[in-house]
Amino acid sequence: MIFLQYPEESIRRVIYTTNSFESLNSQLCKVTKTNGFFLLLNSCLKSCTLTIDYITRKWCMPIQNWNEAMAHFLIRFEGRI
Repeated sequence: MIFLQYPEESIRRVIYTTNSFESLNSQLCKVTKTNGFFLLLNSCLKSCTLTIDYITRKWCMPIQNWNEAMAHFLIRFEGRI
C-alpha cells in the first residue's frame, strides 16, 4: 500500500482524509433523512448544497504539520509540485 510508504505519522495524517469524507457523508444523510422525501430533484440538490455550504464554513482550522508534509512532498515529487 503506497500510503504506508510515507515515513511519519504527521504526513500520513495530512494524506488520510477518510474522516472528513465520513463526516460530510453523515451530515448529508442526516439532512436527507429528516426531510423524508423530496418532490423535486432540485429541492434535494438545493438542500445538499446549502448543507455543504454550512459545513465548509466550519473548516477554518489549518491542517496540522502541513509545512513538514509539504517539504516532504517537494522532495519526493520533485518537479511535479
